[in-house]
Amino acid sequence: MQAGKSLIAALGLLALGGLCAQAQDQYPSKNVRIIVPTSPGGVTDILARTLGNALSQQWGRPVVVENRVGGNELIGTGAVAKAPPDGYTLLVTGSMPITGAPNLQKQMPFDPMKDLTPVTLLAEITPMMHVPASSPIKSVQEFIAAAKANPDKFNYGSFGNGTYAHLAMEDFKQRTGIKIEHIAYKGSSPAVNALLKGEISVLIVNLSNVAEQIKQGNIRTIAAAGSHRASMRPDIPTIAESGLPGFATGSWWGMFGPANIPPVVLEKIRADAGRILDTPEIRKFYESNTLERMDVPVTGYGKFIRDDLEAVGKQMRNAGIQPE
Repeated sequence: MQAGKSLIAALGLLALGGLCAQAQDQYPSKNVRIIVPTSPGGVTDILARTLGNALSQQWGRPVVVENRVGGNELIGTGAVAKAPPDGYTLLVTGSMPITGAPNLQKQMPFDPMKDLTPVTLLAEITPMMHVPASSPIKSVQEFIAAAKANPDKFNYGSFGNGTYAHLAMEDFKQRTGIKIEHIAYKGSSPAVNALLKGEISVLIVNLSNVAEQIKQGNIRTIAAAGSHRASMRPDIPTIAESGLPGFATGSWWGMFGPANIPPVVLEKIRADAGRILDTPEIRKFYESNTLERMDVPVTGYGKFIRDDLEAVGKQMRNAGIQPE
């Protein structure tokens, strides 16, 4: 009798394994949709389309990118959180709707930690601190000294309340004791233009946003604002190295799906996306957009996101930003 039960159990496991393999082989059997919660043309959108095109070629099925904009990026993100968990609706997003919005809003239409599954972490940036080329300031310590000596003459820009450009400089103010005004712009391009015109004294933003202006000698980079030096500018010291140990900010992008995606489907998407991220074409795209691959194992995705959620919340509290 016991042998019979063991045989039945073994046959059941074989059958289950066969079904799992079949499910993995059959996916995708129809079009896959990638929702992007931001406007066309930005880094998130281009990253999603680049990845989607490569996946489409690999799968032999169309991968359609759909922009759903609004609600602090929560409309598109929420659509994925509420989609059927079959792997046919995916999300490519930056960190804002995952770890920023939950700290900005008292009521969320979904819980990113419970209603979404991290498929893969795609990329991160190391933002840099920039000043106009006309400024005499060439280092973080020079900036701190000048701002303390002339508190009414300095301000900083950001591309919106709650963005890393805003939170990082509020953290910077807390650590240094300087008092400078915040001016929020509607996007990174207007903020960069303000820096060029001398309307703002300093701006923390990704290198790709100012690369051409740096090349033309209109903007000077004085520090990296991340936890490590930027791989594309290893000659530039970090703010932490410049006298503010522990200072770090940044942004990241990931691919997500709804909660409870079948494990075999999830693993197939992860494996196929991982292979694409290692191709020369994607590496070239990352380099041209000053993106960096993220060295986080699959088992660490949840912890990474929870840690970032906590870190962003701490930055917002330090900046005096209250959830609305």
